[in-house]
Amino acid sequence: MNIREEIQKANRLIALIGDFGCQFLWCILHFIVRIWYFLLEIVHEVESYLISSGLMKSYKAFNLGKLQYLAIVVGSEEACQTSKVIELLQWLEAIGVKHVCLYDMEGVLKKSKEAILKKMNNATVFQEVDENDKLLNQKHMMLEFASFSDGKEAVAKAANLLFVKYLTSANSGGDQEEEVFTELHMTEALRAVGSGGPEPDLLLVYGPARCHEGFPAWRIRYTEIVHMGSLKSMRYGSLIKAIYKFTMVHQNYGFRHLFKEYELPFMLYMYRQIALFYNLWS
Repeated sequence: MNIREEIQKANRLIALIGDFGCQFLWCILHFIVRIWYFLLEIVHEVESYLISSGLMKSYKAFNLGKLQYLAIVVGSEEACQTSKVIELLQWLEAIGVKHVCLYDMEGVLKKSKEAILKKMNNATVFQEVDENDKLLNQKHMMLEFASFSDGKEAVAKAANLLFVKYLTSANSGGDQEEEVFTELHMTEALRAVGSGGPEPDLLLVYGPARCHEGFPAWRIRYTEIVHMGSLKSMRYGSLIKAIYKFTMVHQNYGFRHLFKEYELPFMLYMYRQIALFYNLWS
């Protein structure tokens, strides 16, 4: 009996030591990770300061010709920080960026449009500019305001437009097997419903989520996406670094021709599926 008790005590002692060891190891790993991120944050702060102060000469000159259109995605909770959004736009204006799309899921930035335009005296609204001058006007910054509802409505309207066109062609006696749906048809359908905006070259995400927050997928097929962290802790140097890195990267568009032609019925089915997906968020 005494031997059994001794064995049980030894097992309990081993279990306690094991639990303590695991907790101690977890604390050590957690401490190391926190130290690592703390040092990384310091490095980013110092680097941002050096870039913004002009001490890192390599970031002074970059070709903005590659950045024709920039998209800014802001988390809905952080989109309420209108002063930060305005400060970010002023930085972009100082850098020389002329065409910017502001996006958040809930449409908070749309509601703040008047306040933003009031502070950005030289800015014009993308939707209010003539179609031929949208990407040619280099005198003033051009702003586009978008939200999740824009993409949802556009998908439904474009799908309906293509479906009606397909049915009309079928009822008129056309050969359905010869019907081919191309990227151009899709672009024209989206433009016809008022959602054929330009594709951003670079998309910067400000917020906790590392995703595009529902930004219209057909507009970011070849877009470079960069997560910038919280809007509250945004840095001028980090913004310059992100734009500089984009202008220095060579983008390959190989095999793009493989995606230009699809069977129309299949693409209509895909459009219907996308529309159903968007309806789940309504």
